[in-house]
Amino acid sequence: MSDQKIAVVTGGGKGIGRGISLRLAEEGYSIAVNYSSDQSSAEKTAQEVEELGRAALVIQADVGYSDQVTELFDTVIEEWGIPDVLVNNAGIQTWKALLDLEEEEWDQTLRTNLKGTFLCTQRAAREMSKHERGCIVNIGSGCNKGPFPNLAGYTASKGGVEMFTRVAAVELGPLGISVNCVAPGAVEIEREEFNPPNYSAIWSPITPLRRIGRPEDVAAAVAFLVSDDGAFINGQTIYVDGGLFTQMPWPFD
Repeated sequence: MSDQKIAVVTGGGKGIGRGISLRLAEEGYSIAVNYSSDQSSAEKTAQEVEELGRAALVIQADVGYSDQVTELFDTVIEEWGIPDVLVNNAGIQTWKALLDLEEEEWDQTLRTNLKGTFLCTQRAAREMSKHERGCIVNIGSGCNKGPFPNLAGYTASKGGVEMFTRVAAVELGPLGISVNCVAPGAVEIEREEFNPPNYSAIWSPITPLRRIGRPEDVAAAVAFLVSDDGAFINGQTIYVDGGLFTQMPWPFD
């Protein structure tokens, strides 16, 4: 299977990660579906990848720990070979006011979102450089542009992901590896407990395109960046938010 196209999607079992996994499978990639704790969702996504005619691996790893990242990539390389694409999608949020945020909550969020992106990028790039080609896409957030109250750790981590994307693009470009960031806005996925049930009704009216996003919207941007058409794009952040975070507060109707 040495001629196959290989993509690793961290947090690939559900939500935006699932959408990315399925879209890249449609584009001809075999998908390594990484998960941390939700095995059933990852297996369901892998089954759907296989139904699209592509191969799938389900691999458990907490990307915030180097030994588990090593095992993740060792498994992919042993089974299939060096990945062509890495999507750093795994991420968590801790919804809590800054003055109440605990150190371990901060550490866990930064460890998963930012350190995990670093660890996976470093390992993938070391392998990709052997073939002098590869594409890495990091999943950012609207808080790349502005602060999200009650999400201090998440905002800090995603801001870090954007700047990490830029420096990685500069360093890895000469090795034939592009690194970009896709930053979603409000997206309809499995909602965390702190999000209201009328999520779409809240965000749609203040989004210029008057709807919230879907995982497919984010996946389409990722698919473009890793395609031949996106080959000369490097070090950029693409906001997939319907214009939500482009607009400023405006007091007039």
